[in-house]
Amino acid sequence: MTGVLYALLVLGGMGLLFGLGLSVAAIKLKVETDPRLPLLREALPGANCGGCGFAGCDAFAEALLTGKASPSGCPVGGATSAQAIGQILGVPVTIAGRQNAFVRCGGCESKSLFRYDYQGLSDCKAAMQLAGGGSKACVYGCLGVGSCKAACQFGAIEMIDGIAVVNREKCAACTMCVRACPKQLIAMVPYNNTVHVACVSGDPGREARKICKAGCIKCKLCEKACQFDAVHVKDNGAIIDYAKCTQCGECVKKCPSKCITALGVGIPASVSEGITQNA
Repeated sequence: MTGVLYALLVLGGMGLLFGLGLSVAAIKLKVETDPRLPLLREALPGANCGGCGFAGCDAFAEALLTGKASPSGCPVGGATSAQAIGQILGVPVTIAGRQNAFVRCGGCESKSLFRYDYQGLSDCKAAMQLAGGGSKACVYGCLGVGSCKAACQFGAIEMIDGIAVVNREKCAACTMCVRACPKQLIAMVPYNNTVHVACVSGDPGREARKICKAGCIKCKLCEKACQFDAVHVKDNGAIIDYAKCTQCGECVKKCPSKCITALGVGIPASVSEGITQNA
């Protein structure tokens, strides 16, 4: 009995010593947390989409404290989050204009030439591994497989008539679709600008026209029609300078292939309806 009591006392003493040791270690090794960190975390939307360039909202909040991130760096939170972050950090905030993703291709199934019928994985990168870089004759065009749709956490992308179409209101500008597109067809554009070029083909005009009725033929009629020097035709077709564009619509009217759109005006009805309904 005495031996049992002795053993219990020894074990109890050891437990007490270990407990004290852990308590001391916890105090000595304690890492002080900036009280602003939880406030910053609450100011963020919690999407954890990576659109800010960091692993998630927690990582972005920590980067804000160390000055590695800008208060306006969260595309999903937008102006609301940026203003809240600025108040927490006590710094001025410059809020950029709202943006949304735009798919620079109007080559839907009814307008494009296809070399074969793709029946593989629902992944654009996989589709590009096949002959010719995909089933579509235009090597620059949207494959319509839907990797961008799968990447979007906000349900902002639908596949309509064989190409991806972005819902402007649902788009959070997280850029996940931009990174998911292996052809780099998706670009971030100003939300308030409705005139865009839905083609980035680098083919000569005559060749582009043979394989896609919605392709840019580099005729420069849009460039000549613009009175504000906002449209210029380069190797990959027409490019709009949004800082100069007044959205007068003259380039849309003059474009013979209707690859310049005003929220879907001038491109195939099935695609146009999808875009205008999403506007």
